[in-house]
Amino acid sequence: MITIQNLSYSYNGPDTSVLKQLHLEIREGEHVALIGPNGCGKTTLIRHLNALLTPQGGSVWVDGMETTDQKHLKEIRRRVGLVFQNPDNQIVGMTVEEDVAFGPENLGLPSAEIRQRVDEALVEVGMEAFAQRAPHTLSGGEKRLVSIAGVLAMTPRYIALDEPTAYLDPAGRQRVLKVIQKLHRRGIAIIHITHDMNDLLDANRLLVMDRGAIALDGAPEAIFSRLDVMQDLGLQLPQVTLLLHRLRESGWEINTNILTIEDASTEISSRMNALKGALDAS
Repeated sequence: MITIQNLSYSYNGPDTSVLKQLHLEIREGEHVALIGPNGCGKTTLIRHLNALLTPQGGSVWVDGMETTDQKHLKEIRRRVGLVFQNPDNQIVGMTVEEDVAFGPENLGLPSAEIRQRVDEALVEVGMEAFAQRAPHTLSGGEKRLVSIAGVLAMTPRYIALDEPTAYLDPAGRQRVLKVIQKLHRRGIAIIHITHDMNDLLDANRLLVMDRGAIALDGAPEAIFSRLDVMQDLGLQLPQVTLLLHRLRESGWEINTNILTIEDASTEISSRMNALKGALDAS
């Protein structure tokens, strides 16, 4: 478990705090989506999870290890992988396989184990055919997959991703999302920052941040039922959920706690059939 207690952090003094006495627990195996307005502290928060940043107030614990304790730093960063929003800030190797090997090499692992980890990580993200490619020749989506492979080679228990689908075309976005889904099915906890509400449909927990604190925390279906709060924060609902809310506002007795097109289609068809039956009976 990752435990955050009373976390505060500022880049420019206490009067401009980015995180304000924040409390949070993230359990092993969860898929957590993290959303909120620009500047609310999402990136600052996840950079505390693997001690890239350390608290100015409060504490962060990863599986019982405090992130300010230097003797645990290497193990914390092995357990909590961080995928940056811009993959060019993370890729350091001259070839794809050199980049993926960077983390295990820094752990001082035997060459045979490094080789195995690199090969397995590249297969996991579908980039094994690119092992000898120079990273600068890859697309944005491919670079993000390489970044994820580099984290996987460290055998993490948690992976935090900062807008991993930003600026990708639909095909690239789907490739990255499918890899994220696969990793969660393997039991790795996912913490996923996104501005695209359609990217969080597979999350089982949604955190909404506002001005350095957690404003809402719960199942996505429950959070999206809080239309007023979401609108106050300037956040849009997934298109499917928004459609169902509009139907309810127009007089339909319809379930709005639905996120997928398939479930929405079933719900609308059911209501239309019920209406048709009532009309026929009359």
